[in-house]
Amino acid sequence: MEEASDALQLTTPLQDLHLPGLERKSLNALENLAIKTVGDLISHFPRRYEDRTRFDGFPNQPGSENVCLRGTVTDTSTRFAGRRRFFEMRVEDLDAALTAVITCRWFNMPFMSRVFAADQVVVLYGKPKLSGRRLVMDHPEYEIIDDDFGDELSSPHVERITPIYPLSSGISQLVLRASVFQILELLFDETLTDRLPQSTVQGWCRARAIRTAHFPDNMEELKAARRYLALEEFTALQLKVLKQRRDYEGRGGKVHCGSGDLLEKFLQALPFEATGAQQRSIAEIRADLASGSPMNRLLQGDVGSGKTLVAVAAMLLVVEDGYQAALMAPTQILAEQHYLVLQQWLEPLGIRVGLRTAARKEDGFLPLMSGGGEAQILIGTHALISNQSELTNLGLAVIDEQHKFGVAQRGKLIQQGEMPDVLVMTATPIPRTLTLTVYGDLDVSVVDEMPAGRGSIVTGVRDLKKTREAADFVREHLEKGRQVYIVYPLIEESDKLKSLAATVEFEKWEKCFKGFRCGLLHGRLSGEEKKQIMGDFRSGEIQVLISTTVIEVGVDVPNANMMLVFNAERFGLAQLHQLRGRIGRGKHKSYCILMVDLKKAKESADKLKVLEETRDGFRIAEEDLKLRGPGEVLGTAQSGLPDLKMGDLVTDVDLVREARELAGKILENDPKLKNPQNRQLIEMMNRSSEEPPTQLT
Repeated sequence: MEEASDALQLTTPLQDLHLPGLERKSLNALENLAIKTVGDLISHFPRRYEDRTRFDGFPNQPGSENVCLRGTVTDTSTRFAGRRRFFEMRVEDLDAALTAVITCRWFNMPFMSRVFAADQVVVLYGKPKLSGRRLVMDHPEYEIIDDDFGDELSSPHVERITPIYPLSSGISQLVLRASVFQILELLFDETLTDRLPQSTVQGWCRARAIRTAHFPDNMEELKAARRYLALEEFTALQLKVLKQRRDYEGRGGKVHCGSGDLLEKFLQALPFEATGAQQRSIAEIRADLASGSPMNRLLQGDVGSGKTLVAVAAMLLVVEDGYQAALMAPTQILAEQHYLVLQQWLEPLGIRVGLRTAARKEDGFLPLMSGGGEAQILIGTHALISNQSELTNLGLAVIDEQHKFGVAQRGKLIQQGEMPDVLVMTATPIPRTLTLTVYGDLDVSVVDEMPAGRGSIVTGVRDLKKTREAADFVREHLEKGRQVYIVYPLIEESDKLKSLAATVEFEKWEKCFKGFRCGLLHGRLSGEEKKQIMGDFRSGEIQVLISTTVIEVGVDVPNANMMLVFNAERFGLAQLHQLRGRIGRGKHKSYCILMVDLKKAKESADKLKVLEETRDGFRIAEEDLKLRGPGEVLGTAQSGLPDLKMGDLVTDVDLVREARELAGKILENDPKLKNPQNRQLIEMMNRSSEEPPTQLT
């Protein structure tokens, strides 16, 4: 290994090193984690750490927190509880003045009997609980300390802050930790080239940060090392975002803004006054349209805040200047809802509004028109990007619920015009870190004020056992002439998911609400069937709509003031907030009841309490981000989220801002990114596997 150290590089394959413990089985396990080279291995950071400078004392009572224990195996056995077989191991703290014991159990894992033997020294990590009169740990994490490597390699494992790594079947913590330790001992600092300017983080360099991230001397050093490496990741991401923004703006554009007379007529004809937030957003968009540089703006606002009005204002400014505008929505229901609203608003102004969805293929797939001639504003689903599209003079592309579209779909719509301006909208409030990162190449307008005249919404979490009481409450409102949504997570019953299903429950509700008409709506219905059902619900012919989340966006029925969501624990907080936004659109007080199986999902039900406390979509989005992570909140396939190993998009808001400033300075000093000093950072920037969602080229 001494000779190998001279040639050890980040690109060196692990199989060439012949390290103790890295046999073929271990190498295969590492390949399953995408770890093949020295560089891959030292970039595989721990998921947590154990302070093995001291171990917790063996507990004498159950606890709510995990503990880390060191002890000796004194007995092992295989036992049965009814037909259930489990492996059991007795561990004692032999160094204690009085005998301290804990029992570890693994259910349905008979092979564990081949893992442990008496007199082994083990480290355990888990939560102690009471079983009868005994303290037990079920399925704890474990390590056997008396390994085969010899005393010279024991230092990575005990009597220090010890890293615990993500694993794949076929390799142990002991082998992986020892391998990382040896490689870091052999690597020269010069091999770990700095990616950040040295003036950025005084006293730290990449080599020190990586070594500390794996084997810290104390928790303060670990915090500083993590901060350095997270700043490195965020800077590469911000560099990519800012470069995209600069490249897009550098393509040049056209002025797509009329005098505003048409917009003024529209606003004056409305039976209500635009809110201050709407007026502010319209002014920001108007300035963009008149600038001659391509607009690339995100319009975000809570459910029911009036983003559609702002989008219509933008489209009127473009139409008045002789261009077309297109609005692309993710579902037929939402597209048709927009069409009906715009038709009502704009026909009196002489504006021709068209609708194109996959379900409308009559007349050679021409759009449905509200008047003769070519559409000035064309609304549709992904069908807008078909080859037969009539968008020959596109000046503005509006994309609603934009995170539900893929990058290619958005790009195809935008490419139908000659550098059209772009407005993307979302009713899912985006947490600050995601606005700065994933959407960092857009200007942002926020509609943070609700229109007047909206009724209040009372939200409550209730046990499924209370379904009869909830139904009685709903019937009271039906008898007063109101309407109700009843939402389920599934269309049909599933053997894998133990949740209620809309098609199964529909007949039960028909019997329950005899005398009121029920409708069934889900994603497998044809476009015409959906249109018919939604039309009947809007007109009041259907009083009870049993549905899946197909109603999540685009359904506006002011008379509907009740919503029951079954198995609410299966939805994200932001999605439930979106669903709840279907009610509270009229003057009546509204009620959203989240039905949960409290016996099976008590912890999940507790997380829903935030919906009882607030209607603030931004607070709910932050909580959702903490619970589910950015990939689930945005949809990883659509979001273009980077593979962050040390940065945390939930908590690192200040660090993201610092990275943005740093990336801006780098671009200012090296506009073409040709400086060799930035090579490592540029390579890191280019390794993103997904294009961010706002990449428009």
